[in-house]
Amino acid sequence: MILVATIWIQAFTGTNFDFSAYSSQLKAVLGVSQVQLNYLAVASDLGKAFGWSSGLALMYMPLWVVMFISAFMGLVGYGLQWLVIRNIIALPYFLKFYLKYLISFKLLFVALLVFLLCLLAGCSICWFNTVCFVLCIRNFPTNRPLAISLTVSFNGVSAALYNLAAKALNPSSSALYLLLNAFIPLLTSFAALVPILRQPPLDPLPVDAVRRDQLIFLLLNILAVITGLYLLLLGSVSSSAAQLLFTGAILLLILPLGIPGIIYARDWFRRTISSSFRLQGSGFILVDADDLELHKELISRENNSANGLAYTAISDGYAKGSICAQEDKPSEGCCMTMIIRKDSLVMLGEEHKARMIVRRLDFWLYYFAYFCGGTIGLVYSNNLGQIAQSLGQSAKTSTLITLYSSFSFFGRLLSAAPDFMRTKAYFARTGWLAAALLPTPIAFFLLASSGSDTVLHTGTALIGLSSGFIFAAAVSITSELFGPNNVGVNHNILITNIPVGSLVYGVLSALVYDANASSVRGFVTDSVVCMGRKCYLLTFLWWGCISVVGLASSVLLFLRTRPAYDRFEQDRRSPVLY
Repeated sequence: MILVATIWIQAFTGTNFDFSAYSSQLKAVLGVSQVQLNYLAVASDLGKAFGWSSGLALMYMPLWVVMFISAFMGLVGYGLQWLVIRNIIALPYFLKFYLKYLISFKLLFVALLVFLLCLLAGCSICWFNTVCFVLCIRNFPTNRPLAISLTVSFNGVSAALYNLAAKALNPSSSALYLLLNAFIPLLTSFAALVPILRQPPLDPLPVDAVRRDQLIFLLLNILAVITGLYLLLLGSVSSSAAQLLFTGAILLLILPLGIPGIIYARDWFRRTISSSFRLQGSGFILVDADDLELHKELISRENNSANGLAYTAISDGYAKGSICAQEDKPSEGCCMTMIIRKDSLVMLGEEHKARMIVRRLDFWLYYFAYFCGGTIGLVYSNNLGQIAQSLGQSAKTSTLITLYSSFSFFGRLLSAAPDFMRTKAYFARTGWLAAALLPTPIAFFLLASSGSDTVLHTGTALIGLSSGFIFAAAVSITSELFGPNNVGVNHNILITNIPVGSLVYGVLSALVYDANASSVRGFVTDSVVCMGRKCYLLTFLWWGCISVVGLASSVLLFLRTRPAYDRFEQDRRSPVLY
């Protein structure tokens, strides 16, 4: 029930992914340029810079209170934006002045009221995410990566769900997205309240529950794939069938509620029916040896720590000194070896406080891999509306948003692959991160090479797939590299790169956009529009080069952390005497 509640929260609170659906109307209503509109997108992403406040709130308030604070922040942030875009309330004169002459006041806030509303709405998303992370970490200690990747994946499908809901209600109104963003998360919080209030005690799982939970996660992932395909293949239908299809999507999200009933029915069958046929003295056992792997891992770590045999005796979990001095034969690549091995991670799960991680090279490689990978994909999604408009495909904006959202959803689901495949083909999670970053530069260079519909759809799908994997895998990687107990704070430090990247990449694209718009029109109106491939050609080339830097950072991070992952897997597989 906790897992289902978390899925609901994630599915309906990824409201930042539908910014492109109403950004063009917001730009027209406010009469701003592309650079000025970008600051509003930055404000939404800037809310993540205050994500640490959710962890602080959880220290003093119950989880359900933090969840409703998140919902009311979104209600105010998006609700008042809807009133502005519908001209029900007007901006004060001095705010319009700043909006119109922002280029002359580069460091001033863009429309202080709208900026703060976007900031508040973005902060609410981060608080919702923290609530979901805490629920997964507390309630699924043995299958934490599976729970996180599954639930976070549904955050990527939010845009497709909202797109279908908007089509079902009023397909001609872009402002409707803001109204849905304001109320649906609040309604979802009420729906998830009962499971959160009735959380089970945090007792260790029985040995037969580990394999059972893994089977349940497999079934839920299959159901999630069906949900994603449903939204991808049917999400772009006409508005006449949207109501029926949206109802079907809601039923698919409610369907996991049947799993607790199946579990109770199976337990009842075992207690009442199966027990009457049990043979006395049977030599069969119901516990597979693989069910004990987690216990082997924990006991192995305790025994090795006690005997002093497992890891180098270093207080902070990192190896010191130059590896070249330890090698028998110096090699030509000694400097590269020093970069890869010096102060490298020795063991997984070592707890790091915030002041410790900012001094680690591993953290900054991880930070830049995220900054030049997942964040640049998010900025691309924020610009989808203007990209489609510049290529003369404004009518396909909702289709592109659904495409990005659906493939982001599939990318998040794929982040669970390391955990499902680890018994047959083990590979470090940081290696999967590097592989997931590869489609991003390919997609941007494809987009720069052609402006055809096929390339636009292919590039959008690849970027959504790549960024979705990164968003979902990042939580597990953070907990493995820097400890699970401080993941709420450490992960929020990591995602401070999102508002920074949103500002840098967004301004870069907006400057190119406005420069081409002014050169075509000869003058700059209150709301400029650029048409043609030139509007984003240089931007795609820059973004492609930047994503190559992120790929290089992720490869270096993988090379530095691979020994720790290999040692962890070796200890997990090693037999332990009880």
